[in-house]
Amino acid sequence: MDIDDWRSQIKRGTLEFSILLMISQKPRYGYEIISELEAWPILSAKESTVYPLLRRLMKDGFLMSFWKETTEGLPPRKYYTITEIGEEYLDAMSGEWDNLLAAIDRIKGGTDHGKDLGKLS
Repeated sequence: MDIDDWRSQIKRGTLEFSILLMISQKPRYGYEIISELEAWPILSAKESTVYPLLRRLMKDGFLMSFWKETTEGLPPRKYYTITEIGEEYLDAMSGEWDNLLAAIDRIKGGTDHGKDLGKLS
């Protein structure tokens, strides 16, 4: 496996989390999400990845959407906002993310090196 394959696997596991984090901060529309993800090359994603993910998150009840008129004379935009269930899911994901980062830090020899890794879950 080369580094691009590994990077792809990381992206697949973190894109949903990243999108939910972004939407939890404020309602966002699809192209805005795609544009903001481009700031971090490891998270950048195409429309063919982001829009199906947004639809699945809505189907699962984690997001809802609404249409908003633009002031620039452009067509209305579909904004996504996080639901209460989505917030709960995001909180759970955040806890797992923190556990993962702590485990990796310990394995790499970080400040908590030597503690029992089994206690992270």
